[in-house]
Amino acid sequence: MGSLWKKTARMPGFPTLEGDTRTDVLIIGGGLAGLLCAWKLEQAGVDYLLVEAERVAGGVTGDTTAKLTSQHGLIYHKLLAQFGAEKARLYYEANEGALAAYRALAGKIECDFQEEDNYIYSRTGTQGLEQEMEALGLLNIPAELVTALPLPFPVAGAVRFPRQGRFHPLKFLAAIAEGLNIRERTRAISWKPGVVVTDRGTIRAEKVIVATHFPLFDSHGGYFLKLYQHRSYVIALKGAGPLAGMYLDETDTGLSFRSQEDLLLLGGGGHRTGKAGGGWQELEQFARIHYPKAEVVERWATQDCMSLDGAPYIGPYSRNTPGLYVAAGFNKWGMTTAMAAAEVLCDLTRGKESPYEELFSPSRTMLRVQLAANVMEAAMDLMMPVTPRCSHMGCVLRYNAQEHSWDCPCHGSRFSKQGKVLDNPATRDM
Repeated sequence: MGSLWKKTARMPGFPTLEGDTRTDVLIIGGGLAGLLCAWKLEQAGVDYLLVEAERVAGGVTGDTTAKLTSQHGLIYHKLLAQFGAEKARLYYEANEGALAAYRALAGKIECDFQEEDNYIYSRTGTQGLEQEMEALGLLNIPAELVTALPLPFPVAGAVRFPRQGRFHPLKFLAAIAEGLNIRERTRAISWKPGVVVTDRGTIRAEKVIVATHFPLFDSHGGYFLKLYQHRSYVIALKGAGPLAGMYLDETDTGLSFRSQEDLLLLGGGGHRTGKAGGGWQELEQFARIHYPKAEVVERWATQDCMSLDGAPYIGPYSRNTPGLYVAAGFNKWGMTTAMAAAEVLCDLTRGKESPYEELFSPSRTMLRVQLAANVMEAAMDLMMPVTPRCSHMGCVLRYNAQEHSWDCPCHGSRFSKQGKVLDNPATRDM
């Protein structure tokens, strides 16, 4: 079994890099964010090149639940408290702009786009929902508090965002990737101002965008402190019946629902990478109880980079890396955030200002509660006198029995049972 998207779309292929070259803008990483950056630069007439270590759209982009929404959990009251009203409103505008861009492109690209209302629900009480509604009112964001949902269990209530969307991410990417300047199976190894060394040759570029899910270059930016990774699971059910709308629990351990044609996509079972969690077993047990006539036809897992404060890192990689940019920390909302990132980075690499630059700045304060948790996790693992260890920064790996992999709880690297790298930030085998 595997991702529904990967089994129902065919991505175009691209050659490898052959020797040294130069370009104005180099993009490292061929997931959704990198491909959208390339597409936008292509539209702007900028000289660019994208390199991908394996195949484009072969990583986490192909394992999403593919919801297009500016409702990223109950986030706006948190943004209001951390960033203030102006920046919280900019966050909404950036993601609504991304949704509008997808809606416009869907008129030209066959990608199964469909408008849906999005709901964040609570099974335990309405306090968090009411707090969010108050913030949304202050920010003049249209939303509604509802009390009944077509889910197989009672809810205390939900916050509804109207006219959001869902799509087939790989059908979309197959269309926009066609004709872009891309080199596959070309792994970036190191960066210094103006130069990136790959395993296929050296690339000279004044501007470099790192869109590799977890940032690639460890010696800059402190991303090993700013980010941790979260693993979650999806099953596709046939025979569960139609479901209008998209639904997500307010808690990190709750369930996600959306339809795709005649299938119901049920997500959840999540946990910090390298830790224990419910996984597919939790989802399949839920399906046996609530959808007893349904059949599991696909199952897959995905991995998300989580930032310290709930907002992504988009912009200059660090204060000391001239010409180097990053897009990371999408906090499970990579579909709209990738489009917003491409918009911001296309502006910045062309010397233009972006209204979102300060909000998403990777150099903003790290003084958040999550920082202490990330530091503690790494310190405890580094002191444990056991093996095997991650090739990234030496943390102790845990065996993931459901997926038969070795996973790192510090930064989320994953390795096959035989020790081959599956997920970054590690770049070397175990």
